[in-house]
Amino acid sequence: MTQQPTDFEATLRRAIDLKTKPVGSLGEVETLAAQIARIQHSLNPVADTCRLTIFAGDHGMAGAGVSAYPQDVTRQMLANFLAGGAAANVFARSLGADVQVVDCGVAGEPVEAPNLISRRIAPGTANAIEGPAMSGAECNRALENGRKIGAEGSHPVACFGEMGIGNTSSASLIAAKLLGLPVTELIGRGTGLDDAGLRAKAALLEKAAGRTPDQLEPQTALMEYGGFEIVTMAGAMIGAAAAGKIILVDGFIAGVATLSARALKPETAQNFIYAHRSAEAGHGRVLEALEARPLLNLNMRLGEGTGALLAWPLVKAAAAMLRDMASFESAGVSGPS
Repeated sequence: MTQQPTDFEATLRRAIDLKTKPVGSLGEVETLAAQIARIQHSLNPVADTCRLTIFAGDHGMAGAGVSAYPQDVTRQMLANFLAGGAAANVFARSLGADVQVVDCGVAGEPVEAPNLISRRIAPGTANAIEGPAMSGAECNRALENGRKIGAEGSHPVACFGEMGIGNTSSASLIAAKLLGLPVTELIGRGTGLDDAGLRAKAALLEKAAGRTPDQLEPQTALMEYGGFEIVTMAGAMIGAAAAGKIILVDGFIAGVATLSARALKPETAQNFIYAHRSAEAGHGRVLEALEARPLLNLNMRLGEGTGALLAWPLVKAAAAMLRDMASFESAGVSGPS
């Protein structure tokens, strides 16, 4: 039996089709505009302001050699974000997006900075190769921290980014356990491992994956293999969706946070717009599982929310098209016969 469109869906389709253009001529922009309208339940959607939140945290498994970079880089990059010098900062400034930075659990002493949001759970997770990355209580706390952050603010568009040496390994393990896949199908070069480094990373992650059953419940997967920044991001996505925000999803790690958020709260699915296809190996499998069609494919794999930011102008334009573009009737233009 064919499902009949709701009154809102029928009105939305008509509003898009009767703009001063041939039906369907704006292609995927029309699809995007329709999704934005559904998120806000409005034919006059707004996507003019955007906030990027960058979550930082360290991973106990980093010391085992899963990354080409030392763990100190997380803390150093946190300072770089706060000083405005990272790629995410540059992209955000060029586009007029706000940026906030959250310490979810960076190794070492707490970072003191006036423009830093501290939501530290611990100075990094435990080594997930040998045992659970965090306790159940820590996982719950990170999710709740994220929910509150995601729901805050009047900005209609939310982008989320991350920093944490070892977090592609964490993301690969979480995705493997959520999807029931061998972790080897999700492992990439991360920060730029050479072939020998990639083989060593694969061996370490196979050992980590072997500790638990092939498939886990979402919160268990996060507890066993998550980073505080990934878990907090998943919580932020849940909070942002509950607040009715448009969520622009970045690359592989943000995609795994989205997979987790949707597994925990399936009703969030409508709010996610997938910004780009990352060059990181496992991202394609995650996008397939999410049935996602990313807007861009720029061969990027930096993270930080950079890909999400670059998709914002498309979202902004799609919302403006639906809100501001004249109809045949209002413009006095003859429509199709």
